[in-house]
Amino acid sequence: MTNQQRFMQEAIQSALQGMHKNGGGPFGAVVVKGEEIIARGNNRVTATNDPTAHAEIMAIREACKKINSFQLTGCDIYTSCEPCPMCLGAIYWARPDHLYYACTKEDAAAAGFDDEFIYREINLPHPDRSIPFISISQKQALVVFEDWVKKSDKTPY
Repeated sequence: MTNQQRFMQEAIQSALQGMHKNGGGPFGAVVVKGEEIIARGNNRVTATNDPTAHAEIMAIREACKKINSFQLTGCDIYTSCEPCPMCLGAIYWARPDHLYYACTKEDAAAAGFDDEFIYREINLPHPDRSIPFISISQKQALVVFEDWVKKSDKTPY
């Protein structure tokens, strides 16, 4: 068994353990740095009443705390399933070197976890989305961005 296969088995095991403990859906993830698993996550949406508590998010949070960084450069993420749009965004922001996945988003959809509607919503004009997006107070909020651009002691990311 290769290291990649072993790490994927750990992600799948995290999914099984979380699911069997009724923590949430059947999803698991691990973050690997070098040859060491530095973080594990499983879906905890229903256990925590947190819609963002997906396996990848949980593993990213734990890994970032462990390495004391908001980026996972030099790390790989293994997930039991191709990430949803939210997790995909978090993965890109975390900047790991690689993402390995087992099941596809089509496999997830067949099990009742279909994210296709989110991909469709992203491309719709704001007023046409199922949750309308309405911009207010833009001028006041732009001041914050202007201040950020001028801020000399910021930590860029």
